[in-house]
Amino acid sequence: MHELLSRPAAAHLRAEVLGYRGFRFDVIGVRRRLLVPNGVVKVMLGFGDQLRVVDTCDPVCAGSGASLTNGVRATAAIGEHTGLIHGVTVLLTPLAAHRLFKVPMSEWSRLPVAPEELCRSPWAELPARLAEIPHWGGRFALLDQVLQEALASNPAGSPEVAWAWRRIQRSCGRTRIEDLARETGWSRRHLERRFRCQIGLSLKGAAQIMRLQTALALRETGSTWSDAAAQAGYHDQPHFDRTFKAMTGRTPSAFYANRMAASPHDAQDFVPGQVTSAVLRHRA
Repeated sequence: MHELLSRPAAAHLRAEVLGYRGFRFDVIGVRRRLLVPNGVVKVMLGFGDQLRVVDTCDPVCAGSGASLTNGVRATAAIGEHTGLIHGVTVLLTPLAAHRLFKVPMSEWSRLPVAPEELCRSPWAELPARLAEIPHWGGRFALLDQVLQEALASNPAGSPEVAWAWRRIQRSCGRTRIEDLARETGWSRRHLERRFRCQIGLSLKGAAQIMRLQTALALRETGSTWSDAAAQAGYHDQPHFDRTFKAMTGRTPSAFYANRMAASPHDAQDFVPGQVTSAVLRHRA
């Protein structure tokens, strides 16, 4: 039995909570998915079997659990599972995740970790509460309520960091770090330190993610890899190829081949307007 559905968060939460994905997959063998860097924090609240997530470039950065939080990372990860995986994924901006978990993002963003290990309330009880509700609409409504209360009780982070993050997103990663620092009125070093705390990676790493996402989106709409790389701001095709492999562990052509080979029943992207994953060949 397979179920997969998406729903936006309540309108007043959407600046910070990007949406929810309810899922249920019962798999024979091992199902594997390559998770591309995309600038979104994913909190999986599970009530099925465990999922394992491993960094493609650093296997030491790995974690397993029925519920896992994945921060903003500059390298891809592979998620794999067998049996029943069932639950809800909450999609958050990194600024919202920093506000909700109250832990510096730089301390855990590369390590998949159970959400209750970062902050017990409201995360420790939430998977069980969600599992008790028999329909998706009720589960999504509970998430709206719980997240609204949690966000209201925690102060927002630095407006300067929020501005720098939005500027990097809007410019698709093509803004100079010196300009960001000057316009915030902070030194580059101070901005870098605060940015890592609230976002989880460096300013340069954030820009790399946005350039990668720009190139992937252009390829999805029919551009060649060469044209996509040029429009996304890479020096040339070899520069793009090296960066792509360093961030995903695969060449652009191998990644696209995985995308094209996936079953049409496999929804590969869970953030609107972004290329977020590729389903890899299943293993029996």
